[in-house]
Amino acid sequence: MSTKVQQGRPTLRRKILSIHRWLSLGAALFWLLQAATGILIVFHWEIADASLSTLHRPTDLAAIERRINTLAPAESGARATGIWTTAGLPDRYNLYFEDGAGNSRSVRVTGDGTIIDMPREDETRIMSFLVGFHHDLLGAWGSWIVSISGLLLCSNLLLGLIAAWPRRGTWRTALLPIRKGPAAARLYSWHRAVGLWAVLPAFAIAATGTMLKFEQGVGTLVGTQDVSLPANPPAGPPIGFAAAAGAALAAVPGSSLTNVAWPEGEDATYRILVRAPGEIRRAYGGSIVLVDANDGTLRGVWPIAEAEPARAFMSALFPIHTGEAGGLIGRLLSIAIGLWLITMIVAGFLLWLRRRRPVARAREGRSA
Repeated sequence: MSTKVQQGRPTLRRKILSIHRWLSLGAALFWLLQAATGILIVFHWEIADASLSTLHRPTDLAAIERRINTLAPAESGARATGIWTTAGLPDRYNLYFEDGAGNSRSVRVTGDGTIIDMPREDETRIMSFLVGFHHDLLGAWGSWIVSISGLLLCSNLLLGLIAAWPRRGTWRTALLPIRKGPAAARLYSWHRAVGLWAVLPAFAIAATGTMLKFEQGVGTLVGTQDVSLPANPPAGPPIGFAAAAGAALAAVPGSSLTNVAWPEGEDATYRILVRAPGEIRRAYGGSIVLVDANDGTLRGVWPIAEAEPARAFMSALFPIHTGEAGGLIGRLLSIAIGLWLITMIVAGFLLWLRRRRPVARAREGRSA
């Protein structure tokens, strides 16, 4: 009697398969939406820029400063607050400023400060919706759902890998799906083989995306230290944007401008991000330069190539998640992984349906 009970108990492998199956079914629809929107926004920076205008002008810091002065003239009470690269077409920037009433404004310009018209605004709205949905479901509450879903996806990928791990001597069979036999067996073989081929890069993308949702906590956990210096008291009107950005670019030879944050309060310091040659980030550089807004001298330079491991790790999360770490091939691979996830979810659901049918028939037979 005890032998029969022992034989009837589910093995660890079966328990893992069961957990993997029910987690997949519970979150399948949400993962499908995340994968689909992720695929659509891999090139959203370029799409957004091209939909507005294809005009290109090389970066001219003095010309951009003149544009800033027209948007936020000193006598109006308006002030510039920041500038970011658009990360799309080359030499494109978003200028951010506050008007005299304190309302935030932004405008997109080319490298010479030319304001780009928006004749195809509907397209940018669609892309903004997709990006917002993928990041946080268009709301703060959605950010928690995305975060929890990311944790579930990572754990489920690992469970799937454990459940599908081939026994010794069966790797070739596991990686090459069968083409003959019952439909359910063939579907399972394809599901398992395709899963084994791409589960590790998929886990890397899912894990880095999830860590980005918990960026502050992960940074604290790995020991990231903020790059900062004591406040620098202002000694008069600050130097202009062109002088500050030029000093930062000269401090990291061959770099391109990523972000400029204007001095705030009693700290006369420009905080500037540049992308140094060789960075794995495609557009948003991680090298930091602090420039004295009183006289344009350098207060400090922190190239990402010389960063401590914790800061380098945190800086690498975004380019790994988006595929930018591998250049164009990496971004295309990111799309392929999204398609892989959709394929795995659909195949898993179909497999679950096929297996339920004989179970349901057996129950009907027993009840009859």
